[in-house]
Amino acid sequence: MAGAAQATEGGASLYLPGLRGPLAGVTPPPGFYFNNDFYTYSGELTGGRRIQIGGAVLADVEIEARVDFLTASWISPLEILGGHLGFGVTLPFGVPRVSSGIVIEAPRLGRTFAFSQRDASFVLGDPVVSSFVGWNAGRFHWQTGVSVSIPAGGYEEGELSNVAFNRWIGDLYGALTYLDPELGLDISGTVGFEINGENPDTDYDSGNAIHIDLAISKNLTKEFSVGVLAGHYRQVSDDGGEGNRVGPFRGRVTAVGATAAYNFTVAGTPVSTRIKVLREVDVENRPEGTIGLFTMAFPLGGHGAPESARPVTAKY
Repeated sequence: MAGAAQATEGGASLYLPGLRGPLAGVTPPPGFYFNNDFYTYSGELTGGRRIQIGGAVLADVEIEARVDFLTASWISPLEILGGHLGFGVTLPFGVPRVSSGIVIEAPRLGRTFAFSQRDASFVLGDPVVSSFVGWNAGRFHWQTGVSVSIPAGGYEEGELSNVAFNRWIGDLYGALTYLDPELGLDISGTVGFEINGENPDTDYDSGNAIHIDLAISKNLTKEFSVGVLAGHYRQVSDDGGEGNRVGPFRGRVTAVGATAAYNFTVAGTPVSTRIKVLREVDVENRPEGTIGLFTMAFPLGGHGAPESARPVTAKY
């Protein structure tokens, strides 16, 4: 019998390995900021293992995703216990391509068995709102916050290609960064807990999960830095719901990779760019593949630059 595979519906989660990397615990000065993350993923689920996507039970699945995350954030002048209070809004959109060698069951597609099914379309994801508080003391910076994914995106019932989750998701996290400007050294870690709701269109109830990220980076010049990354995601409760056709299976994934960043100035505005590449190396009940992230961030208005866009004075 083919093994069943699942780690939340479709093997997808609000958490992305590597998204919170260097400077994860740093909160910039009060002001408005813009951040763009371009995410790519190429993965597959082979060996006859099953996965449920959009209400359909599939096997031999290949996934190619190109998704952009636009984020606007505001660091307010308000303080909570000495830390700055901030807010953010993220809008994802893009083109996920899903192909399956075998469709085992797809009632919403009007099929009970087929040898192949492909789907690719441009779709809007669910908006994500965040709130956080950040502190610092000497070389230590830490931040705690919550993000909520609101099921208000362009989810299409019965389609395999969706950026939207069509379920409420909450994520609680805490991040800590040790930043030594003299050495140009950044050591950052993040831990979080993801709470998943039920997709009302598929009646699939995704399980909750924990996640951990670690990043170490070093400035080679004032503008250029390199580093290593690792992320781990583990489901801690079973999938369920009346629409679940693959069982109460929990998934996990560990991803490792590298990062490089370059900071520069355009018309007096500091700009921070970063690329991350991670390979999923320890995967259970999820697709396995390669993650790419390209990030560009800069402040809006005439206030000071965020820490990630400030040159680091290092002794070389």
